[in-house]
Amino acid sequence: MRVHELAKKLGISSKDLLEKLKGLKVDAKSHMSFLENDIAQLVENEVSGTAKKPAPQAVPTPVAKPVVAPPPSPVKAVSVEPPKPEVSKPVAPEVSQPAVAVAQTVIRVSMPITVGTLATVLKLRPSEMIKHLIEMGIFANVNQLLSDAIVFKVAGKIGIAVEKIEEEEILTRMVTDEDPKSLSFRPPVVTMMGHVDHGKTSLLDAIRKTNVADKEAGRITQHIGAYGVDIPGKGHVCFLDTPGHEAFTAMRARGANVTDVVVLVVAADDGIMPQTIEAIDHARAAGVPLVVAINKVDLPNANSMRVKKELQKLDLTPEEWGGKTICVEVSAKTQKGIPQLLEMLLLESEILELKANPNRPAEGTVLESKLTRSHGNVATVLVQKGTLHVGDFVVCGPFYGKIRAMHNDRGKSVKDAGPSFAVEILGISGAPGAGEIFTVVEDDKTARKIAEKRTLKLREKAMQGAMQGAMKKHVSLDGLFSQIKEGALKELKIILKADVQGSIEALSDLLQKISSTKIELRIIHAGVGGINESDVVLAAASDAIIIGFHVQAESKAEVMAEKEGVELRYYNIIYEVVEEVKKAMEGMLEPTQKEVVQGRAEIRQIFKSSKAGNIGGAVVTQGRVSRTHRVRLIRNKIVVFDGKLASLKRFKDDVKEVQEGFECGVALEGHNDIQPRDIVEAYKIEKFAAKL
Repeated sequence: MRVHELAKKLGISSKDLLEKLKGLKVDAKSHMSFLENDIAQLVENEVSGTAKKPAPQAVPTPVAKPVVAPPPSPVKAVSVEPPKPEVSKPVAPEVSQPAVAVAQTVIRVSMPITVGTLATVLKLRPSEMIKHLIEMGIFANVNQLLSDAIVFKVAGKIGIAVEKIEEEEILTRMVTDEDPKSLSFRPPVVTMMGHVDHGKTSLLDAIRKTNVADKEAGRITQHIGAYGVDIPGKGHVCFLDTPGHEAFTAMRARGANVTDVVVLVVAADDGIMPQTIEAIDHARAAGVPLVVAINKVDLPNANSMRVKKELQKLDLTPEEWGGKTICVEVSAKTQKGIPQLLEMLLLESEILELKANPNRPAEGTVLESKLTRSHGNVATVLVQKGTLHVGDFVVCGPFYGKIRAMHNDRGKSVKDAGPSFAVEILGISGAPGAGEIFTVVEDDKTARKIAEKRTLKLREKAMQGAMQGAMKKHVSLDGLFSQIKEGALKELKIILKADVQGSIEALSDLLQKISSTKIELRIIHAGVGGINESDVVLAAASDAIIIGFHVQAESKAEVMAEKEGVELRYYNIIYEVVEEVKKAMEGMLEPTQKEVVQGRAEIRQIFKSSKAGNIGGAVVTQGRVSRTHRVRLIRNKIVVFDGKLASLKRFKDDVKEVQEGFECGVALEGHNDIQPRDIVEAYKIEKFAAKL
């Protein structure tokens, strides 16, 4: 008997049963682990027994009384403390009054803002506002937009404190802090991925008992499809069907983490293919659990054992072989194994403990959008938080609107959609891009205001020619060190493409040897063939660089890489790859610092000056002393000062440096205590490139 079967029998979750098994010292790795009949019976008796024990213990009341008795004393102890604040109350108003006065002068402003609106907010006539701007050298008319910097500057000139109202603040007004008690379990969102023609959509058709694949051009999925499946007596699953894996990663690149579980579909007659490996790498890069559906097991040449062996080579060892990867043999044609696959998905979601609050304004992600003649702008959205209703006002990127109608994946009208449900919505003012976040707001005025602000920002960027500069800058070999924040995890991610598998294996082995405890090098994807758009999308989403060995990028991939700011590197010699990557990784390390003594001077005599204070007459005994050097004053082998020189003179002239054997006069910055026989040691800090 498997763990999840016993959990179902006992009426508890698989996770709870795994915890109990751990306490009983029964070795069970996951909910798919097998339990011998005698062990299962023993566990069943133990679990049933522990469930009965608390009842008799709750009967004796004398035990409860000592527990209830102590609370009065802490309550009294707490109640004694209020008088203390009361004593300090007369003082509190005196302290707080100035703060209140300052708070009244702060005016909150939404930015960007026009000259006329700012004048109204600051209670000035437009002509007065324009006059203040002209005095600052800014010529603007009443309807011209002012940037944040100008607003703060002009408000400061007038003597009024201004605070910017953030867009996020308007949105968060709609949602109070999430109370853990308000969260409830939500259905899983599952993405179907795998090699082309391995039966992803056909398998989904079998699950839905529909025929979507016939509607697709060439029976190949051309867009993202979102489908809800209700499993009688068990729950709901939302499936996302993607063209391969490009859209999956494209949405992740835009910050839309929509998937809970990935189902990797592998054809039993075909085995692991290049796109299968890419799909695995994309799922791993996203950190999403993976369930393998071995499809087409009904075919005569199907070989599930070969598929499992190939999966094992990719570190996806099946659970029946002692690994953690759930593998289910299925057939879209005969529907074999489909109930088991659905059960595994629900079990996986149970382990993940997926939760959301359905009783709040909705928020979610746009999966796709289109413009239709009959309905206008239509967006397919996935609700992730709250419940979306017909009539809600939504904001999505620079677009907004009131939801006129909603349809599910079967084209039926629905009035609301909760967490993990996908619907088509009508009524948006434009077609938002995939991966955009939509949010429900309180009214049309708020929605319009937020959308207009976002539109103005986009226009402002366009006018300033900043659209190109706003592009995300990804990791590059030349600028790794400057792009990594101090204290952050140092990791270099690489996508490796080569002409033959042998080159990939050799390069992978050599590159992995470069990794150290200071920097981790991770090859997130390696494959044979040219660099394609999918590689660029993955690199953009994962902040990786792409290395091509004896291969080139497709023209479309090059254009996309330039647009996304992804670095492409081409090599023909294997050791050049290793050497450049190693140099780049060394550049990522903090440079080592070392003090280098430049010279020493001994104080022989003290001269007093009304302007400079004490001046030490000294002789440079070693090296040279420069005006730019840092110096330390050493007395009896103890450092009494460390800082800068206030002046360095030869006779009465200021000089830049004094060489060994020459006399000079030195004054220390902020330090007047100089005595004969003190040593002035000049030094500088040099940085050296760190080595792995």
